[in-house]
Amino acid sequence: MPPPTPVESSLSERELVLVRETDVPPEKLYAGWTTPELYPQWFCPKPWYVKDVEMDLRAGGYSKMTMCGPNGESFPNEGVYLEIVPNKKIVFTDAYKANWEPNPNLFFTGIVTFEVLPSGKTRYTARAVHWTKEACEKHAAMGFKDGWSAAFDQLVELMSN
Repeated sequence: MPPPTPVESSLSERELVLVRETDVPPEKLYAGWTTPELYPQWFCPKPWYVKDVEMDLRAGGYSKMTMCGPNGESFPNEGVYLEIVPNKKIVFTDAYKANWEPNPNLFFTGIVTFEVLPSGKTRYTARAVHWTKEACEKHAAMGFKDGWSAAFDQLVELMSN
């Protein structure tokens, strides 16, 4: 029996990217991403919010939160961290739950980086890499660009104080 034919899909059709620059230093942006008590203040575009945030910040560590909408919507999110580089990079995925239990409803892997530019500003890059083109299109239709932009603005406002 011949080996299965690989599924070809360019990363560009499975990836959504937000790149922004700010005067907020990487250490503060990273702190916003890694402090459970701060998440509800910025992570979702208002009037959405998160609750019950749990973080075990290490490669293989568990993450959990519930996204809540203004009309009583509730979306639990579980995943694991794949890579943590303090003040530089956070990689997480919903492909697994705690203890590397596979998630049958996997959606994407997130890669967030914080880079100091020669100007002294911080370049913030958030990438959402999806398992399929269809999942990427769904995330785009859900409002990735506007939602993640609003969350970034809320993070900057919070961490500027």
